[in-house]
Amino acid sequence: MRFLLFSFSLLLMIGCNNSTYIDQIDRGSGYKYNPGFPELRVVSSSFIDPDGNTFVNIATDIVYGSLIYKKEGDFFVANGTVYYEFINQRNSQDVLNTEQFPVRIQTETNKYSYNQSTYKINRDFELPPGNYEVVVSFTDENTGKQTFRSTYVFIPDPNDAVKNITNIRIFSKSTEEDASFIPSTTYDIQSNIDSLKFVFQVTNNNADAPLTLFTKLLRIESDTSVARPMNHNNYSPSSIQYEGIDYSSTEELNSNRRVLNNPGNVLVEFTYPKLERGNYRIEVYSESDSDDKLYKARDFSIKSPSYPTLKTAKELARPLVYIMTKKEYQSLMALEDDAEVKKAMDRFWLSNIKNSQTAKSVVELYYERVEEANKQFSNFKEGWKTDQGMIYILFGPPWYIDGELKTKIWSYSYNSQEVEKNFYFITPKLKTKYFPFNNYLLQRSSSYYNVHYQQIDYWRSGLILAKDL
Repeated sequence: MRFLLFSFSLLLMIGCNNSTYIDQIDRGSGYKYNPGFPELRVVSSSFIDPDGNTFVNIATDIVYGSLIYKKEGDFFVANGTVYYEFINQRNSQDVLNTEQFPVRIQTETNKYSYNQSTYKINRDFELPPGNYEVVVSFTDENTGKQTFRSTYVFIPDPNDAVKNITNIRIFSKSTEEDASFIPSTTYDIQSNIDSLKFVFQVTNNNADAPLTLFTKLLRIESDTSVARPMNHNNYSPSSIQYEGIDYSSTEELNSNRRVLNNPGNVLVEFTYPKLERGNYRIEVYSESDSDDKLYKARDFSIKSPSYPTLKTAKELARPLVYIMTKKEYQSLMALEDDAEVKKAMDRFWLSNIKNSQTAKSVVELYYERVEEANKQFSNFKEGWKTDQGMIYILFGPPWYIDGELKTKIWSYSYNSQEVEKNFYFITPKLKTKYFPFNNYLLQRSSSYYNVHYQQIDYWRSGLILAKDL
């Protein structure tokens, strides 16, 4: 086994994007948030040990605050069970392995009930080479509620004459002192990181054919704007806001070439310093003129420092764009010092609501919805920035949802003809392996003017606690 460290130098070039290999692009997973149920995030990857044994590694995150804690003596305790199942993709009836493990989390205070950090489980399972569906479930034993997640993993045969690359694993290391690299379980990666590490393995048993590998780090052009007011014009079909993410427009940040002369399986690691917020793809491929060309890629997104939660004053300030005037928001965003930003936000709420306790309740409700919007509508940009996120923050969960694949109707009234209480969304592209995001755009209308500004007034006055629409 050899360990190779790839260090990159900056290059600015236009990247390529070949849809022929779309099935070899891993995009991580979303949050699949379901209120009241345990929050479970999972990523699977294969690896081969120095003796040629094949494994699947499962990294599992369970959000502390999504569990129910019961008092047991001097402690608050959450009990659960995590269950792993490995299904042969060639035969869904062929379950190769099942295992379960107890989870017990205890604390002397009830602080975990509101904690959005995660309890991490990292386990290796020895399995023969093949393609697997990995099903992971977690049951909160205090409520009986269960959450399922599934991923797919390919384990190459280290003895096969065919060359292979395992899927690319992403690890991030925070800026905290003595922090270690931890696996990323979602498409989204927090920006409070010091560096990223990418890991994969290559198998090549042909001693007469050295393998040349190329790597590229690409930045993908994407919409990063906040949702425009609901009474404004719709987005132009040619705009990035309408397209969402443009895989045909990439910027090549780094590239590298490496020749692997000796046969066997090689573990490759390379690190990269902190990236700016945005959407990225890391590609690994062999010579383009080879009959058995290899290709693997991993897409990921760098979002806010504590995503999907908000912690810093500047991050807490940004979603106020939906209820501030343009002048108020520009003045707030012009502040650099976090302490000054916090003071300005406090002045904004108290100058409008007057009562500090009411203001506290309104602020808590506002950011509860912002966080839920991040978990429910996150895609190539933060969930709170999406059209659905904006409506969810301003109006709360819809009373009911109707529509077909390309259309969604959010109703806040039992009268579907009541224009100001029914919101129509369309998606320019259905979610597929080519476009893996839900991107529903509000059909804006000047008829929303009154209800839009009425809702803003509810938030600014504190009346939101008594009524929504």
